[in-house]
Amino acid sequence: MSSLKEFLPLCGILSVAKVLLLRSYRSTDFEVHRNWLAITHSLPISKWYFEDTSEWTLDYPPFFAWFEWLMSQVAVLVDPRIVDVHNLMYASPLCVAFQRGSVIATDLVLAYAVHQYCQWLRKRHTKLAFLEERLSFLWVLVLCNFGLIIVDHIHFQYNGFLMGVWLLSITRMMEGRVIMSAFLFAALLNLKHIFLYVSPAHFIYLFRVYCFPSRRKDVLTAAAPSIWTFSLLNLVKLGTTVVGVFAVSFGPFVLMRQMPQLLSRLFPFKRGLCHAYWAPNFWALYNFADKLAVIAGRRMGFNITVPAASLTSGLVGDGEHAVLPAVPPVVTAALTILTILPAMMYVWRRPVGPESFLRCLILCAFSSFLFGWHVHEKAIILIIIPMSLLAVEQPDVARIYIILSTIGHFSLLPLLFKPAETLLKTLLLLLSIVVTVRGFRLYVYPKGYEYKGLRRLEVGYVCQLVSVFLFAEVGSFLQLFTKLPFLPLMVTSVFCAVAVLHSWILFYHNTLSGGWFHTEEKQKEH
Repeated sequence: MSSLKEFLPLCGILSVAKVLLLRSYRSTDFEVHRNWLAITHSLPISKWYFEDTSEWTLDYPPFFAWFEWLMSQVAVLVDPRIVDVHNLMYASPLCVAFQRGSVIATDLVLAYAVHQYCQWLRKRHTKLAFLEERLSFLWVLVLCNFGLIIVDHIHFQYNGFLMGVWLLSITRMMEGRVIMSAFLFAALLNLKHIFLYVSPAHFIYLFRVYCFPSRRKDVLTAAAPSIWTFSLLNLVKLGTTVVGVFAVSFGPFVLMRQMPQLLSRLFPFKRGLCHAYWAPNFWALYNFADKLAVIAGRRMGFNITVPAASLTSGLVGDGEHAVLPAVPPVVTAALTILTILPAMMYVWRRPVGPESFLRCLILCAFSSFLFGWHVHEKAIILIIIPMSLLAVEQPDVARIYIILSTIGHFSLLPLLFKPAETLLKTLLLLLSIVVTVRGFRLYVYPKGYEYKGLRRLEVGYVCQLVSVFLFAEVGSFLQLFTKLPFLPLMVTSVFCAVAVLHSWILFYHNTLSGGWFHTEEKQKEH
């Protein structure tokens, strides 16, 4: 992507391709966002977080509510019935076209962010082998990401827009424009609070490199932390920026004394440890272990009663374990904090440039996904997208990325559960895997650098996805799971959880061992 003349036509082609998905399956998230258009357009701001005519109440931060309000100003011109609060489950052809079109249009934010990141990367690595090819490959990995396509343009959400804001924040950090990066990330937190998962990385790195500045010209080179290198002025500028954004977002609700109600919508802990479909994380393995304990206990003669609110009921809510101890939110929070602490300490002690920030950010996303409370399976995208930025530069990360993206994207297939979408999602996933593996082999492993692909055991495990797919899809089609409807989802989740955990361990080891420094040096030689 050397210029906008090349970049814009490709964005146009991709947008046209997304239009072809206009009439595809859409989840209840479509009605969720239509209802939010109606709430923000038809009601005063004082009622936005109290309105409950629909079960799909507004539960995103204020900036996203204003984003919905802005779109509603256009929606009412397209079809006035879209913004009727009482017109539940409305999905006229005009309504569908408008909402699908709004996702495609806002994806341009992500396209612009990728272009900006590529521009920075081009300036940074002028002698990197296959530089232009790598930049084009990165464009494909991010803008044609399988997860974003099925979650946004079939299932229906606005993750591309949000990822665009996030990537812009990351890019500004890389460029040394620290205050702008902090501003964008603060705005992002007020668009969707799921990005709290990665906020520790942003906070610790901003504080470390900006409040303990080095005398060197490089803004992102930090001095040793001490009272003599601490900059109170920089802390004030950073704090004013972040606090100012939150004040604009939450200020009106503070004045209306609605913060308790707003926070109860943003953080509904009554939803339970896991989502209806378990995300492929540590808690999926924990739940599976509980099921195995029930089976083993009964065979040993113990009288074990499975709770009515079982974790395999497929419902959102407080599920209960039959044998293993219940897991309260405080335990998930403690595990998440403990598992990100090494990454935080590492970036504090060795803030050696943008790569250390990006690695800390990925590890925060990893830990939050693996150990967080009520994690959605779609949150895997928060790991895959930023890891792609590193993977196109560093061959050692490419191996981990291939495993994670293949397994992580496969774990999203149950989102499209109707038979009509089976062929489409299968072909898209296969195309994604082929392009990813082939692209890394051609462009990321330069001549003379040892190719370190997947190990035999890893290849064998990934290939078993075919067996899991056939078990879940063919079994469901033949109605083999009428008595155990949650079984194919559980098998998919547990199988993918093992690989995600493996990827996390590999990436943590790669980061803390410092091997990535040598990788960069070796690539520069070629």
